Amino acid sequence: MFHQNKIIDGGLRKKENTKEDYKAPLLTVITVVLNGSKHLEECIKSLHKQNYENYEHIIIDGGSKDNTIEIIKRYENNIDYWCQISDKGIYDAFNYGMMLARGKYLCFLNSDDIFTDDAFDHLNKYIKNFPNKDFIFGAVKKHWGILFGYRPYKIYWSWGFYSSHSTGFFIKLESAKKVGLYNLKYKYSSDYDYFFRMIVKEKLKGIGSKKKEIFGIFRRGGFSSKVNFNDHFYEELQIRLDNGQSKIFVFFIFIYKFFKHYKRIS
Repeated sequence: MFHQNKIIDGGLRKKENTKEDYKAPLLTVITVVLNGSKHLEECIKSLHKQNYENYEHIIIDGGSKDNTIEIIKRYENNIDYWCQISDKGIYDAFNYGMMLARGKYLCFLNSDDIFTDDAFDHLNKYIKNFPNKDFIFGAVKKHWGILFGYRPYKIYWSWGFYSSHSTGFFIKLESAKKVGLYNLKYKYSSDYDYFFRMIVKEKLKGIGSKKKEIFGIFRRGGFSSKVNFNDHFYEELQIRLDNGQSKIFVFFIFIYKFFKHYKRIS
């Protein structure tokens, strides 16, 4: 269930959803931003370029001090809901956006990232052809290549089981409610905990797009790229233990990744 107490310090603005009722399902796009004026406008425009029109856009600002709010106001006629809140970090803001979602599917479009022009065309094809799937991982382009596919068996020892959390991940709202909210205990890798619960505990079913079906472009310099190896690594190990993985297996993961990392940088 989606339950959370929230103190809202900033202003709230609400625009009634004026989009027509299409046969295609309503999508909820959640953008979380903090001092993101450098790329936010490009991010918003990439959503507006989509041929698929039946979506709502929710923007959660964590208290920006730059020109972020000015950019949001510039486009607020095409934003269904936006607010500025005092949150406990990016995952807390994700939770707030999820609790506001009304679409059949929801996704995250981080303020540093963009959708490709035909992202929702690819998505709509998978929604039509695989209606029984709980979630979809679309291919995304990163600075060093393209991430694509979905390999759930890898979740037990690797992050290489999916494409991306931002721009590529779409999940049914009813399925997301089964998983619950992001656990704020984890500051750096709560998305991994979320996927572990989604795949291993709830046994939800998903599918990945083909390599050529690129949903978005993941920009260098976002939240995940600012987390150092040690913080990320030790939290990942804690997530594994908290989700019931064998301590012996987690120990071997620790030994392997620890020496692999320090061998690479030495």
